[in-house]
Amino acid sequence: MTGLTVPDGRGDDDRLVDLSDADGPLLPEQTSDDTDLGWGERTTSSDDAWLLAERPPHWS
Repeated sequence: MTGLTVPDGRGDDDRLVDLSDADGPLLPEQTSDDTDLGWGERTTSSDDAWLLAERPPHWS
């Protein structure tokens, strides 16, 4: 399989890519699936209310 052909007839290997206007890093430091939200976790920082509501009866 050959590279993409750009409108001026050059192949993909000959294409120039200008990265000087890139503001940030090319790759993010953390992906969205590497966060608590990506794992399906809740966005709240504390589960104290849930723990108190769900405590077993023998914990009175």
